[in-house]
Amino acid sequence: MTDFDVGIIGGGIIGLACAARIASAGRSVVLLERHARPGQETSTRNSGVIHAGLYYPTGSLKATLCVAGRRLLYQRCRAQGIGHRQTGKLLVATAPEEEAKLAAIYARAQQNGAGELRHLERREITRLEPRVSAISGLWSPESGIVDVHELMYSYQKEAADHDALFVFQTEVEGIDRSAHGFELATRRATPASVTGGSAVGSTAGSTGGSEPERATLLCRVVVNAAGLFADRIAERAGLDIDALRYRYHWCKGDYFALDPSLRGLVSHLVYPAPVHAGLGIHITFDLGGRMTLGPDTEYVTELSYRVDADKRGQFASAARRYLPELRDEQLSADYAGIRPKLQGPKDDFRDFVVEDAAPHGLPGWINLIGIESPGVTASEAIAERVRELCSSYF
Repeated sequence: MTDFDVGIIGGGIIGLACAARIASAGRSVVLLERHARPGQETSTRNSGVIHAGLYYPTGSLKATLCVAGRRLLYQRCRAQGIGHRQTGKLLVATAPEEEAKLAAIYARAQQNGAGELRHLERREITRLEPRVSAISGLWSPESGIVDVHELMYSYQKEAADHDALFVFQTEVEGIDRSAHGFELATRRATPASVTGGSAVGSTAGSTGGSEPERATLLCRVVVNAAGLFADRIAERAGLDIDALRYRYHWCKGDYFALDPSLRGLVSHLVYPAPVHAGLGIHITFDLGGRMTLGPDTEYVTELSYRVDADKRGQFASAARRYLPELRDEQLSADYAGIRPKLQGPKDDFRDFVVEDAAPHGLPGWINLIGIESPGVTASEAIAERVRELCSSYF
């Protein structure tokens, strides 16, 4: 039995950011991650975009934490030499009915404090991006890209420098209330038990039939940052996730890589008008100039990161609306990510859940549920909000 001020379940970018912020405030922290390395699921399977805060309803956590987090993220990247680039983003309308969407985004972004944003006519778009075809657009210079791996490492290093303990290949299989917080029953995970399995653990033994290593941690406060499995972790802690509407609807997004001959096709991020459950198939690039299209949106019930290569024609057709020279054969299946969505296929907007579960009968249990886009951008602001929630218990 080992005591800690704060236990964090989940070693994605949000868990790491929380560990950094809380440990830096002088609290003893243990972070539990079922994989052998941090960020093996949602954190590193995304576009790596720094969002300005254009899309989200004014006053929502997604809007406020994105705007605050973007400023903090750029500051962190500059101060620590983390690879990033303020590329700017071009949103385009390719049909008259899409112009109303851009007008609504413009008004919302102004209210959200998303920074400079201006309308562009067709000829202005051509000057900015000669190979993009659109009837009008919005230009957001605050948007950019970041090396997510470097960002995660910076959070991990900061936490470690303040004596946070990282325990990898370890699952939480039991959560109980104690007189002074929570008891977390953990077991050493094996590769077979975490591949496509449950983050809340199973009863499978370790390789060779020997008993898995088990330990119990005592934590005054627990931060549930379990990503794709945060709903199940909350349920294991005793919360009625169906009554609270916290059960996830996993949403998969495939990405396709563009042929190297198209390097430099665009100089800025280019997005179409957004769709119901996502931002549409957009073109992005990494710091090395490698270009990708995606993601699409497909609700799934199982974890699989296989990319359906047969979607190539659909992706090319969607992108040709604003990149007319693109040909099907210039796309190849690349990678996929799965979003921990609270919003189901027919649901309206659902916000981040960043809360102390005291009103639900679990004081000191901090839920981070539904942390999808713009989670990377908002990571530092989310971590600061979590630190504030934790501080009331010390």
